[in-house]
Amino acid sequence: MKSVAALLSFGSTALADRSSSPRTDASLLLAHVLGHDGAWIVAHGDASPSEEETRAFARLCERRRAGTPIAYLVGYAGFYGRDFIVNENVLVPRPETEHLVDDVARSLRASARVLDVGAGCGAIACTIAAQTPAFVDGTDRSAAAIAVAKENARRLGVADRCRFHHGDLTGPVRSQRFDAVVANLPYIPTSDLPQPPDPASFEPRIALDGGPDGLSLYRRLLAELPPLLNDDALLLFEAAPPTIDKLADLVQRTFPHFTISIGHDYANLPRYVRAENT
Repeated sequence: MKSVAALLSFGSTALADRSSSPRTDASLLLAHVLGHDGAWIVAHGDASPSEEETRAFARLCERRRAGTPIAYLVGYAGFYGRDFIVNENVLVPRPETEHLVDDVARSLRASARVLDVGAGCGAIACTIAAQTPAFVDGTDRSAAAIAVAKENARRLGVADRCRFHHGDLTGPVRSQRFDAVVANLPYIPTSDLPQPPDPASFEPRIALDGGPDGLSLYRRLLAELPPLLNDDALLLFEAAPPTIDKLADLVQRTFPHFTISIGHDYANLPRYVRAENT
């Protein structure tokens, strides 16, 4: 029977050619199987997992080698200091999106109404609700994603100010008006969609495919937004760095009186368009 340390070494070696952080991945998978955290793994290297636990760990390592995102294997992903439930029905939240959340949180007044279009697992909407007194509505065309988002809002204690609606873009909230709209819509051009073993290829295509130039859904969203905005509205839209300038142009043409700027991510890459009616 192998020890925790031996299994960790086995997993690190098995993932060495398929992961940029093989030991971290192996530790997360082993902690998940054993029901402990990473600190326990480090402190109990001589512990002896059961045969069933050993086999379960080996199966997860094989799935990770095949490209399955680590978040899908352990059932959660970290975002803005919180853990969010994720599964194969939602995009895994990225740290690149955290600056967008920072921006909107700094800009909201206490009674603000926020719309998160394409909410996915609810990471953006729930974080805004947790960080501010704002009321947030999220929409998503995937019923399965909405179920995940609602569970995350419940777990994080923001369900009273963070509501999720199943439907396309702004369809479920057309009768309402908002002070801010955020969106992380699918923005990868169809021809550039990732292929296995890229972990992103395991994520729902509906959450990735932005059409021929990556901006098809943003064009539709922009056409729907004008009647939904209150005065002094704020818009923040995430996209891929190569498409940011084109998205900024689309936003400017739709809202010619808005002030447009570009926000950057942790790598200082252009990541989101900011538009404010000042």
